[in-house]
Amino acid sequence: MTASKSGFTRRQILGAASALPLFSIATRRAHAAEFTYKFATGQDPTHPVNKRAQEAIDRIRNATAGRLDIKLFPANQLGSDTDLLSQVRSGGVEFFNQASVVLSTLVPSAGIVNTGFAFHDYNEVWKAMDGPLGAYVRAQIEKAGLLTMSKAWDNGFRHVTTSTRPVHVPEDLKGMKLRVPAAPMLSSLFTALGASPTPINFNEVYSALQTKLVEGQENPLAIISTARLYEVQKYCSLTNHVWDAYWILGNRRAIERLPKDIQEIVRRELDKAASDERADIAALNTSLRSDLVAKGVQVIEPDRKAFKAALAKGSFYKDLRAKFGDDAWKLLQASAGELG
Repeated sequence: MTASKSGFTRRQILGAASALPLFSIATRRAHAAEFTYKFATGQDPTHPVNKRAQEAIDRIRNATAGRLDIKLFPANQLGSDTDLLSQVRSGGVEFFNQASVVLSTLVPSAGIVNTGFAFHDYNEVWKAMDGPLGAYVRAQIEKAGLLTMSKAWDNGFRHVTTSTRPVHVPEDLKGMKLRVPAAPMLSSLFTALGASPTPINFNEVYSALQTKLVEGQENPLAIISTARLYEVQKYCSLTNHVWDAYWILGNRRAIERLPKDIQEIVRRELDKAASDERADIAALNTSLRSDLVAKGVQVIEPDRKAFKAALAKGSFYKDLRAKFGDDAWKLLQASAGELG
């Protein structure tokens, strides 16, 4: 038998390991979590969504004395956004961060917050989302069998980036092949503005831009930055065409399995994380514009009123009002003002 470099034989080492007191093994098992859940997101690990989600997860673990252990899986590690929406419904993952624009494929009413050029600023956004409109959307999501685990998080106002030509006015979008999520609200918006919207899952966006499959895309500044889309785009037009929410969705069966006290802790900590993430996005909106310029992106202030006027000339707003119904439309207009 050979001796190890430390002078012990392999038999001595194995013998010492087998002599470990049984209470040490029992102690580790006693501290195993009662519930081990998965939390999936589509965002890059550096995005505020993941930073604040991880902080909430750590606080939940501490507050429950380890009874609930949640593992975070960012950057579509467990599948595309559409895959994960199916998984959270089936229970394959217990928590999922989903944008309203994609969630609207399952819950059409969730898309009302994505009405093109509706909100002018964050005062209007939070008045709506922390008030009657947000309550209405949450109720519609829960009717679809999912639970909303906190108030809305901030996905931000969305902007158009391109590699071919800058976008100043609606006419600049004519015929442009523009990546959008698999989201009817955004497809209908850009179709109404004359573009050629092309649905592509987010985990494929960078390569689609790099290979010129599409000319441009649209996303909030935080996504444009953390996903490094500035590497394959030349222009960024601050269109503010749509504001988008993030919803932390929970699988109903998984959440209802948790004792009531743990459920309350989860909701409390995710609500705190929502407030923190909103503040992060507000700060980033100020800093990221200059960061993009420093990286060689030409930033444009387009004529937003021209885009809204172009939509009002057609049936865009009338069609949405018919789709969502008068009651929901009135809730939107109570915060965003009159829409055509």
